[in-house]
Amino acid sequence: MNDQSSIVGRPLDRVDGPLKTCGVARYAAEFFPSNLAYAVIVQSTVPAGKVRLDVSAARAMPGVVFILTHDNAPELPQKGRGAVNPPAGRTLSLMQDDDVHYNGEPIAVVVADTFEIASEAASRIRVDYATAPASLSFEQAKSSAYKPEKLTRDQPDKSWGDVDAGLGAAAVRVDHVYTTSMEHHNPMEPHATVAHWEGDRLTVYDATQYVSGVRETLSKTLGVPVEKIRVVDPFVGGGFGCKGSAWSHVALAALVARAAQRPVKLVMARWQMFGPVGGRPRTEQRVLLAAQRDGKLTALRHDVISHTSVMEDYAEASTAPTRALYACESGAVTQRLVKLNVGVPTFQRAPGESTGTFAVESAMDELAYELGMDPVALRLRNYAEAEPSTGKPFTSKRLRECYALAARKFGWARRNPKPGSMRDGRQLIGWGMATATYPAHRQPASASARLLRDGTVLVQSGTHDLGTGTYTIMTQIAADALGMPFERVRFELGDTMMPKAPVSGGSTTASSVGPAVQEACRALREKIVNAAIADGGSPLYRAAATDVDLRDGTLVARNGRRETLGALASRQSAPIEAKGDAKPDEAQKTASRSFGALFVEVRVDPATGVLRVPRVVAAYTVGRLMNAKTARSQLQGGIVWGLSQALFEKSLLDERYGRFVNGNLAEYHVPVNADIQAIDVDFVDENDTAFNPLGARGIGEIGITGVAGAVANAVFHATGKRIRDLPITLDKLIA
Repeated sequence: MNDQSSIVGRPLDRVDGPLKTCGVARYAAEFFPSNLAYAVIVQSTVPAGKVRLDVSAARAMPGVVFILTHDNAPELPQKGRGAVNPPAGRTLSLMQDDDVHYNGEPIAVVVADTFEIASEAASRIRVDYATAPASLSFEQAKSSAYKPEKLTRDQPDKSWGDVDAGLGAAAVRVDHVYTTSMEHHNPMEPHATVAHWEGDRLTVYDATQYVSGVRETLSKTLGVPVEKIRVVDPFVGGGFGCKGSAWSHVALAALVARAAQRPVKLVMARWQMFGPVGGRPRTEQRVLLAAQRDGKLTALRHDVISHTSVMEDYAEASTAPTRALYACESGAVTQRLVKLNVGVPTFQRAPGESTGTFAVESAMDELAYELGMDPVALRLRNYAEAEPSTGKPFTSKRLRECYALAARKFGWARRNPKPGSMRDGRQLIGWGMATATYPAHRQPASASARLLRDGTVLVQSGTHDLGTGTYTIMTQIAADALGMPFERVRFELGDTMMPKAPVSGGSTTASSVGPAVQEACRALREKIVNAAIADGGSPLYRAAATDVDLRDGTLVARNGRRETLGALASRQSAPIEAKGDAKPDEAQKTASRSFGALFVEVRVDPATGVLRVPRVVAAYTVGRLMNAKTARSQLQGGIVWGLSQALFEKSLLDERYGRFVNGNLAEYHVPVNADIQAIDVDFVDENDTAFNPLGARGIGEIGITGVAGAVANAVFHATGKRIRDLPITLDKLIA
């Protein structure tokens, strides 16, 4: 898969690992400008209505610096709403009026000398409401479902071929509804912002996946020129989509810092992660598959309803995998929304793809049983060489090899297909499988590279490391392009003072920023060679550029003369530097996706319904690997989250009051170490240079896709019970 002499692809340790293990890495909340004050958000406790606040008791407390409410908030451009289209910005709650749109919406901010004083003062604010009717029942709101204007990257409705004719030609149909729950992100690092004004210039330290997006949102929201705003975030303690947008707390921190005339730190509490900073919406998905007796699909339909907020439309694109996975000449997909008085939903790891693959992969398993066909054979019978909904050929696809590799390692050939036929003592054993997929995306990105006086190279781009290994893989890409040892290259990120990069979401960072880093370093390498052959003090003076190479940090001519980069750099009057830009082909006539095959074993106790997943075997085709170790870690982490979606995660909304009753990590269940056992991840060699010069596609999100479907299919094989509603809790298995 990778050139053995290449640094790219090697399983190198993370360059940021020692900083994190030694506590040196600084996250957003760990920046402390002098004279720092602390802010606490007060949130609404009703889902709809008007609010009236009495802050007199809070204001009278010693140490309270400022209290922001709708009564004293400055009027903002566009009333602070819709400043930047997602994912850079959302419809924000910035106290421009007295309206309440959901339970948990920010309605005041208290600033004090200490966090403790701010918290106590917040509790002393008296809040009265004129309540209004709220929409909180998904089931009731479905009657008012409507078509959104657009999805993130496609139209909400799409059809191809003749679905009615396809249905008429079918011998077998499956037609079922699959549902997924509301979920909320819980990264280890909650959202946090430190805002610091120096005159009319604003510096923000923010926990974000998009420093440039935060900068643009603040500029348009506050009416401050973008060049007067700097956003910094060198380390992100997990994001998964919730930090891809600039939420209300970011602008609120800037507003109160300006009013207080002091730097202000605002850190969201764990329970404040449920509502004000997004989450995965609930979905109801009807999937209809029609096929001939040999398994060939003749028609498919996928109709999705998901919830959004009353403030802004957000559509969970659960039909996305249906448009791309299986060859079918006739298909139709639709997306509909229902408005609820809850916080604005947002991207959550593999948005649309993770929920959509649960429905589609469950339906494919049901069709396999109706046909008496092996689930892998059914998928191979409908293998798509081109994207079904568009007809575009894939830039690269090796999914067949993934099925073969993972099935062999799992031992799929030994599976007895009859439900309930496999046991270990009293435990029921189930084997299930599913396809994983996620689209490959690229966005414009820039990077710079500079030869320093000591002969090392500094490479910069305003991208992000969410714990995914960006620092490491960009260093590998740079070292390879330069012809330098890995240890002689330093990569920096997370600052809007650096060349602009896109949001670190949608699995775009490696595929977008990587080519820009590669281009910058190749350009720098050329400049270094030209500087050496033009330098009268260099042993390479007047050599032909084509006769000079840069290897292991040393310039080497064909005639054997050589010079270290440190020696060359010491004689230069100015640093040697270069910039690289990379962007996708806007006229792309191909489709790009990553794929994988998942095989899962479950064990179910028929008396108690207790379910365990002792092993998962998966194989992926994701383009060229940048780092084998971080790639495997990424995909294992995604699989863990897929197991969490399948078995644990559900945000429980109290439909009387609009509050999430399990809004904390004590009751919002996620897996712990004891829940996770063997996860075997492997790769099929691939180098997708038709997609980008690196041959790499992103891997941050594909790991979660298909997992819930594979688990549900394994549960059916074990028990004969088809669970179409996530999560699969024990009550559904013993009912």
